[in-house]
Amino acid sequence: MKLFLVPNMARLMVAVGLFLNVSQACADEVELSAGDTAWMLTATALVLFMTIPGLSLFYAGMVRAKNVLSVLMQCFTITALMTILWALYGYSIAFGGEGAYWGGLDKLFLRGVTVDSLSGSIPETVFMTFQMTFAIITPALIVGAFAERMKFSAMLWFMGLWLTLVYAPITHWVWGDGGWLGNMGILDFAGGTVVHINAGIAGLVAALVLGKRKGYPTSPMPPHNLGYTMVGAAMLWVGWFGFNAGSELAANGTAGMAMAVTQIATAAAALGWMFCEWLSHGKPSVLGIASGAVGGLVAITPASGSVGPMGALAIGIAAGVGCFLAATTLKRKIGYDDSLDVFGVHAVGGIIGALLTGVFAAEALGGAGFGSGISSIGGQVQTQAIGIIATIVYTGIVSFILLKVIDGVMGLRVNEEQEAEGLDVALHDERGYNLSA
Repeated sequence: MKLFLVPNMARLMVAVGLFLNVSQACADEVELSAGDTAWMLTATALVLFMTIPGLSLFYAGMVRAKNVLSVLMQCFTITALMTILWALYGYSIAFGGEGAYWGGLDKLFLRGVTVDSLSGSIPETVFMTFQMTFAIITPALIVGAFAERMKFSAMLWFMGLWLTLVYAPITHWVWGDGGWLGNMGILDFAGGTVVHINAGIAGLVAALVLGKRKGYPTSPMPPHNLGYTMVGAAMLWVGWFGFNAGSELAANGTAGMAMAVTQIATAAAALGWMFCEWLSHGKPSVLGIASGAVGGLVAITPASGSVGPMGALAIGIAAGVGCFLAATTLKRKIGYDDSLDVFGVHAVGGIIGALLTGVFAAEALGGAGFGSGISSIGGQVQTQAIGIIATIVYTGIVSFILLKVIDGVMGLRVNEEQEAEGLDVALHDERGYNLSA
């Protein structure tokens, strides 16, 4: 009996082992998810909607009437230019392969990105296009810092080089395979460092290099159409759900929480800015509450996959107050002319959000937990700070060099006559409003 049982038991164990190996192989094989794909197609469209028309109208309403078309033209052209550069090489630099600082050129010209290739549970084509929309809106954000005074040709050269040398590499640092910040355990769910601090610092450098607008700050330069600005802000708010919830790359509970905390933080920041302005200036303004909402959207972006509802509330309040102070008190004291407060909203809001992500990611505070290898709030905040500093230093230095080189070769700024006439007529020979008709 024993002689019979031993060999049969051995065969049974081998069979079980083979079954387990096959089961594990099947589990490891990632399959296309129709639900995830449908959500990511929607999220990609929402993020593109943030730039055209959302950001375009948000900015267009804040400039003077003689420059409304120039801002719309810049955002629209950036959308087209970044699309082509991302397809040619930007995607490869950011996501083409494993490396500490860049992804290489294996996916140059989208080589290997086919109908059948997957990125997780979604087609790689969808992932590539989703990330493309991030590469579109990030340089478009910078437009607000130098509005009403930069040559269109110089803007195109700067944006193309900036995507190549700044945005794509930093994207890989944080989100790419083997990226050094990602390996450190940084928490940046949807782009606090990659998008907002990155764009905000580049915008500040551009504003300083170009100098102030003619007449600033002694001559009044009020927004010409706050209706546009409010509509644009509302479009950004709606589109941001694709930005944040879409960054999970799946239709699941994390995406649902990202949507919830985005709504909560944005509302808190809008009210925070509004009440600060009300107390400071005596009246709440449309521009103030719209700017506060955008500041909240910015601040919750890095935290949206890591914090809970009450953490989002705290981040939103901090962003509303902090961005208000940066765009008013700090801007007046330093004296820089960041036309549409790109630094005050995006860089400052991004820094606030990135640092507070390290605090409210703690499970004890309702968060989802710290980054890989990190076990304390102090450790996570330190890692967040390293990411912030690295982004500020690298972006600031490279943006400055690019601007100075372009200025030396072709000039950055329109002449005084063109600036006085307005960029719509001077650069595009068109008017935003033909009232005589």
